[in-house]
Amino acid sequence: MSATDRLAALEPACDRAAALALFDTLESVRPEDLTGRWHGRELATGHPLDGLLAASGWYGKQFDGPDSVHPLLFTDPAGEIFAVDPKRVPLGIADKVPPALVARGRGLLGVARPVLRAPGYRARLRALEHRGVVTAAMIYDHLAIIDVFRRVDADTVLGVMDFRDRPDPYFFVLARD
Repeated sequence: MSATDRLAALEPACDRAAALALFDTLESVRPEDLTGRWHGRELATGHPLDGLLAASGWYGKQFDGPDSVHPLLFTDPAGEIFAVDPKRVPLGIADKVPPALVARGRGLLGVARPVLRAPGYRARLRALEHRGVVTAAMIYDHLAIIDVFRRVDADTVLGVMDFRDRPDPYFFVLARD
């Protein structure tokens, strides 16, 4: 069974152990292989953040170069994609807000866009070792978070959001635009 088929069998939800087991079997990704815009989706594993990115209008990520990364792309109510500054997202309380409430507030993205917009790139890509494999990782400039990627296929990666202060990883999938 291909990695793509194994991921499809786990989506849209699975337990954390199954997601980690898949992640650990996937090939590494070189930072330069991530160049471009990627559309994201969550892989629900029971993490407190499950459902919040999708409800908020999260679109994905954009990698323009190793030091030029937009870590959070969102769509406004008109469907326009824009980069959000992660410092302006209240991650400390994110898991305390129900996804349904976040989805209702999504309509305000158009109004809040000038405040949320990233003034420039807010992350960078590096190769680092995670779970025994050297692979591409996105390091946020101002947050204690590292997103680590493994290849599912040529146009899909499985990501693990590694928080400094949270023991459980958050899983997401990126598909190349």
